[in-house]
Amino acid sequence: MRKQEPEEANRNVNMETATSDQSLITILDDIKSSKLPAVINYGASWCGVCSQTFPAFQELSSSFKRIKFVYADIDECPETTLHIRYTPTFQFYRDGEKVDEMFGAGEERLHDRLWLLS
Repeated sequence: MRKQEPEEANRNVNMETATSDQSLITILDDIKSSKLPAVINYGASWCGVCSQTFPAFQELSSSFKRIKFVYADIDECPETTLHIRYTPTFQFYRDGEKVDEMFGAGEERLHDRLWLLS
């Protein structure tokens, strides 16, 4: 997965990237204590499907402003992502609880789940 340039990151203020196990733990704690819905995209830099899906995930983060978007590379967060068996995996949270999970690509499927979450 290519890294966002600072200018590009500023356009997607609704998306946060976990850069380490500790940062993902902090993000998960924030999600669990928040009432805002959230989605976490677990991917990997070597995953072709993840690379194809990521631009759509970024774009959706701009469309669904009331949902917190998070990207976590399983290689950068190895301890906290041991439970992830497929990339990409999307986990959806509402009121601090995981309410749904989606494996694999599918922009339309992802959009529909985000719409239901919002």
